Amino acid sequence: MKPPRTEISSIGEFGLIDRIKSKVKSIHPSTVLGIDDDAAIIDTNNHYTLLSTDMLLEGIHFDLSYMPLQHLGYKSVVVNVSDIAAMNGMPKQITVNLGLSNRFSVEAVDALYDGILKACKNYKLDLVGGDTTASASGLVLSVSILGVTDKDKVVKRGTARVNDILCVTGDLGAAYMGLQVLEREKQEFLANPEMQPKLKGYEYIVGRQLRPEARTDIIYELNELKIIPTSMIDVSDGLASDLYFLGRLAPYLERPRRLSSTPEASWVPRMM
Repeated sequence: MKPPRTEISSIGEFGLIDRIKSKVKSIHPSTVLGIDDDAAIIDTNNHYTLLSTDMLLEGIHFDLSYMPLQHLGYKSVVVNVSDIAAMNGMPKQITVNLGLSNRFSVEAVDALYDGILKACKNYKLDLVGGDTTASASGLVLSVSILGVTDKDKVVKRGTARVNDILCVTGDLGAAYMGLQVLEREKQEFLANPEMQPKLKGYEYIVGRQLRPEARTDIIYELNELKIIPTSMIDVSDGLASDLYFLGRLAPYLERPRRLSSTPEASWVPRMM
């Protein structure tokens, strides 16, 4: 008799994460926080080291018919930088893992790394390693990042309090609208390969989709203002969804936690 089979769709992404988390137990005292937030927290004596990772799959997270490889490389770094910012930290090093099919040339890989290295320059990151392997189809891109923060300044997503003031950075929804424009132009192209893209007037929202920026500027501003948020989260599933999770993660609700990531942040301030 076959063992019972449970479809992943029946519990969803976050149910799967909670299931994995329930089986994991940290054994090192230096592991301050594991599967619980935008980044793991590791005690490295004088400060906390923050560790996060994101994987981007062709056909799931990006479409190369309208995503230039330089922009893809840049974006793959930015989504990780944003995770560190959401913990009130500053990024320091990254590693890059690539899965490449035989349709990608050396020049294509060069273009991808042009974007990665541009992001490293803009966010003052060191690219310190990674791995490359063959892929049966499509492009797989995974970036891991290390950051640091002072122990008394780290911010988690599960520490919001009743009556906190909610603040949101960035123009939420702009990247989604840019995606809709790009998808519209793709469908027009498929119907008429001779057409020219009509992107005039949409430059900003298309740019937000293709080449977003992480809000590390907010971390500098908070530090200058001597404000430490009570809680922060990297908005990935939309404002309403992540607000719900900020609320359900709060200690006074005593409910399970989850993971998240993209280049926007919701935060709730308190004075140092």
